[in-house]
Amino acid sequence: MEHFGFWSLFPPLIAIILAIKTRQVFISLFFGIWLGWVILSDFNFLTGTIASIQALVDVFKDAGNTRTIMFSSLVGALIAFIQRSGGVEGFIKYINKLLDFLEKKKIGNSRVIVQLLAWLTGVLIFVESSINVLTVGAIFRPVFDKMKIPREKLAYIADSISAPTCILIPLNAWGAYIMGLIAAQGFDNPFGVMLGAFPFNFYPMLALGMVVYIILSKKDFGPMKKAEIRVKETGKVLRDGATPLISSDIISMEKKKGVPARARNMIIPIAVMVGMMPLMLVFTGWTEVPNIESLPWYQQLFNAIGKGSGSASVLYSVLTAISVGSIMYMSQKIFSFKETFDLIMKGISGLIPLALLMMLAFAIGTVCRELGTGVYVAEVSKIWLSPSFVPAIIFVVASFIAFSTGTSWGTFAIMISIGIPMAETLDANLYLTLAAALGGGVFGDHCSPISDTTIISSMASACDHIDHVKTQLPYALVIGGITTVMYVILGLIMH
Repeated sequence: MEHFGFWSLFPPLIAIILAIKTRQVFISLFFGIWLGWVILSDFNFLTGTIASIQALVDVFKDAGNTRTIMFSSLVGALIAFIQRSGGVEGFIKYINKLLDFLEKKKIGNSRVIVQLLAWLTGVLIFVESSINVLTVGAIFRPVFDKMKIPREKLAYIADSISAPTCILIPLNAWGAYIMGLIAAQGFDNPFGVMLGAFPFNFYPMLALGMVVYIILSKKDFGPMKKAEIRVKETGKVLRDGATPLISSDIISMEKKKGVPARARNMIIPIAVMVGMMPLMLVFTGWTEVPNIESLPWYQQLFNAIGKGSGSASVLYSVLTAISVGSIMYMSQKIFSFKETFDLIMKGISGLIPLALLMMLAFAIGTVCRELGTGVYVAEVSKIWLSPSFVPAIIFVVASFIAFSTGTSWGTFAIMISIGIPMAETLDANLYLTLAAALGGGVFGDHCSPISDTTIISSMASACDHIDHVKTQLPYALVIGGITTVMYVILGLIMH
């Protein structure tokens, strides 16, 4: 594949630096997209500007992109539903009862227990990273606000358990996708190879463990510590001037007057959304598997899930949840048909900024592919080759590609196709190298402000996006550093 050399790094890196420096993420991303197309147009500014605008339009040519943007907007309707119907208030009452019971029995600290419950909820929802993040944010944001836990902390918890959980419990589209990439390298038993790499996939394991450590020890550091001090001193869950990635009209929506607070009005729609995800993966993938009827039932399900469309599944899941919620609320006479429709539209309008941000994230991903950003980074890394250091190099390079492009899956595709042949040619440990490629993709994606998972984490937690990136980054970098050292040591031992 061709690339534009060092120039291919400029657009994503400048977009990321500008976003963190200026906090103007929309302008920064558009500037990165514009710069990329100017480079692609041989520095013809007029042609590059026109191409940039066309690139934003072309985002919607990809059905997967369009479905993801629709899903991101429709989530606002679901959030509005569960708040206005009294579902959130009812759930908070149950949580408070649980905390009162634990306090009477002198079991733990309620603030710690709520954070651990959020962590556990995320771990249990391993079917899809977006659903995982959304569920944790929607359920626990009101509880965290009431207990004066900063929104940045909720965004960190939600983001740190989404991709790591999905890659460590690969009974989902993640597992099938990775096995497909391994199979493309000529392996007859891709599941066995993926399983062999599992014990060495340190970053996601450490990311999950780090969250638990921070919650239990209360030893926050960096910008997150400042956020915790702010909450203790002022009671503000967001800093002054913060811009949450969701309209305040949605997150501050009160229960309709005269409606009893019932937890089931939140739990049932959320459960439907989570439960529909694997069903929709099977449904969308069933016809894509050749001779599926000849396979054992468990292989039928696993192969169908692997071939299923993640973007279609999340869209169908949230639409089903909205439909179920509408029927529930109208049957309880909470809302009329007109009120239901108005609430859906209000919820969608509250997430227009998120839809715009997703469009820009997809567009900068496209320009990175056109520039060959990932391929250039991978080629440059070959200079450092040494068999013992292959896993550590693969991890660092995968991290940088994922950070620059905002995609873990795109990074897997590049780095597995480079890392496996590299390991075989140089006699490096295959499983260690594969795990490094996977872990590096998750690490870079976790840190990147242009990653869709990072964006959705900010939205679901109603947190300022750059505040989320800044408070999470030190934790991710510490784990990334530890992981790199572990790959260096094991690379020397196992070579």
